[in-house]
Amino acid sequence: MFTGIIEELGKIKGVQTGKNSAVLTIQAKKVLEGTKIGDSIAVNGVCLTVTSMKENEYTADVMAETMRRSSLGSLKSGSIVNLERAMAADGRFGGHIVSGHVDGMGSIEEIKPEDNAVWYTIGAQPKVLHYIVEKGSITIDGISLTVAYVDDNCFKVSIIPHTQKETNLATKNLGDKVNLECDIIGKYVEKLMKPVQETEEKSTSRITEEFLREHGF
Repeated sequence: MFTGIIEELGKIKGVQTGKNSAVLTIQAKKVLEGTKIGDSIAVNGVCLTVTSMKENEYTADVMAETMRRSSLGSLKSGSIVNLERAMAADGRFGGHIVSGHVDGMGSIEEIKPEDNAVWYTIGAQPKVLHYIVEKGSITIDGISLTVAYVDDNCFKVSIIPHTQKETNLATKNLGDKVNLECDIIGKYVEKLMKPVQETEEKSTSRITEEFLREHGF
């Protein structure tokens, strides 16, 4: 589990591609402190397992399913990525509950400065927008952010200078793909409520006043 508070900006040192998979070599320092092989580090919001380590770099495997569902397939040598270690049990919850399992990709449609902040408009598919609510939480490339606006086609977030400095959003351009993970609470509530709704639909009586009159009651 993660919090969406980026610890470090890493750099892709190498990408070894397979038929539908990849092995990433990532330059980093802070996130490797206390890290062991087998630990999890989120890369642009995607939970990946550390498979090897040496001074100031590590490797992580990216399977075909992850390549299909995230923007990791577009990474190349020199790409800047957001990094966060899995949350320690005694850590502080600075962002929100983040699983590192993206729901889909979005596309940057507009970047608009406003005083000391920058507005980002992100286009996304309806299945993702369904779980996004105004003033709720959203994870963009692993960054925990607050939704300022949402409609049927896109949503908007406003980024403060600190976030611009500490994350890779400042490197993004119009049309770039970003990984999106919606607040997991809404997804769980919907899943748990589904059996209740189905039961209520099945138990709804079809006997109406009109039906009784037609049959002589």
